[in-house]
Amino acid sequence: MAEVLLTVGTRKGLFIGRRRDGRWKLDGPFFNAQAIYSTAIDTRSGVPRLLAGGDSTHFGPSVFHSDDLGRTWTEPKRPAVKFPKDTDSSLERVWQLHPAGPAAPGVVYAGTEPAALFKSEDGGETFELVRPLWEHPTRSQWVPGGGGEGLHTVVTDARDAEALTVAVSTAGVFRSTDGGASWHPSNTGVSAVFLPEDAPEFGQCVHKIAQSPGDQDRLYLQNHWGVYRSDDGGARWQDIGGGLPSDFGFAAAAHPHRTDTAYVFPITADSDRVPAGHRCRVFRTSDAGASWEALSAGLPEGAHYGTVLRDALCTDGEDPAGVYFGNRNGELYASADDGESWQQIASHLPDVLCVRAAAIG
Repeated sequence: MAEVLLTVGTRKGLFIGRRRDGRWKLDGPFFNAQAIYSTAIDTRSGVPRLLAGGDSTHFGPSVFHSDDLGRTWTEPKRPAVKFPKDTDSSLERVWQLHPAGPAAPGVVYAGTEPAALFKSEDGGETFELVRPLWEHPTRSQWVPGGGGEGLHTVVTDARDAEALTVAVSTAGVFRSTDGGASWHPSNTGVSAVFLPEDAPEFGQCVHKIAQSPGDQDRLYLQNHWGVYRSDDGGARWQDIGGGLPSDFGFAAAAHPHRTDTAYVFPITADSDRVPAGHRCRVFRTSDAGASWEALSAGLPEGAHYGTVLRDALCTDGEDPAGVYFGNRNGELYASADDGESWQQIASHLPDVLCVRAAAIG
């Protein structure tokens, strides 16, 4: 069984877990009392680089990095992510940190609030605003969702360094095929039940997109209401949420090897944000959304109220896949067998905001 590294961002610091010989050890908190909304594990070089988006006591929100698995962290000499003065905007938080694929070594993307995309070419030490998205003609019509106006998802293509997909709450999905020089909405088929027009060109409240590593064109999308699949890189979407107890939710994750397998954590409703049926269950599809099954072996059996946020569900790249999630109750769960069975590896943590995992052995 491979050694797995787990980064867990919470409202009061970062925790780092390591699985060795099937046993877990969790250290932390790092960045004590800082909210960690985003983390990343960059495994493109010989030594993994950890990235964390936190609230710097010097600069406010910033990005930190570690090249020794979290033992020490480097804070940039100036804010790593900063809006240029002419934008008349200031950074609220870094919602997403995404190392690009092997076709773009050293490139890391950051998604922020206010909703913007930043690009780093030095492994996440310094970032520059991707202006064409910031200046998109639809931008004046983007509005904040319940959690703010955040660019919370970045998807890159291992085959093409120029291909980028992002998701914004509440503006929807936008795609670029020229490295961010131009952007177009890509929400065909995604509903927006809270707008007068059910399927507008943009304005959807997308909560998360997960890309299948086995097929770069296969994407899964958890919307404010609705779960969707795309087979063409996001050009068109089809509803696959019919077999779920609720198609409202925040999180989505794709199996690292099985294209037709994905995971979601259904929430009762936007007006009642607790697990569907008050049950702690991850739902898995193994047939690209034609059907769904509840995975709960080892999870709490009684009434449960731990909501899983958009970045708090992930997989680790192994086969069988390790699947992980944390919730707002401060509980952290892991499965080493595609979600068939679970073990609790931490409890009483602060509110879990994001979870990332990677095999490093």
